[in-house]
Amino acid sequence: MKVRIKLYALLAKYLPSHAQKNEADLTVDDGQNVLAVLENLKLPEKQCHLVLVNGTYVAPSERADHVLNEGDALAVWPPVAGG
Repeated sequence: MKVRIKLYALLAKYLPSHAQKNEADLTVDDGQNVLAVLENLKLPEKQCHLVLVNGTYVAPSERADHVLNEGDALAVWPPVAGG
């Protein structure tokens, strides 16, 4: 099935080579969960601060249980600091 991955800030370097701007469509196995997709992209877990599926926050404790569906959009932001 296909899902869209959007990686922001320093995480964009983990996108596949066919990515445009900060996003790419990925083919993943049916029943794949959020954590598995993040691991397959080799994203550092500590850098996956804010994770949304279709605009809804997925807490770190829920990522292994949150199964993705065809057409889902998975967006990930690293921790940010500012002032």
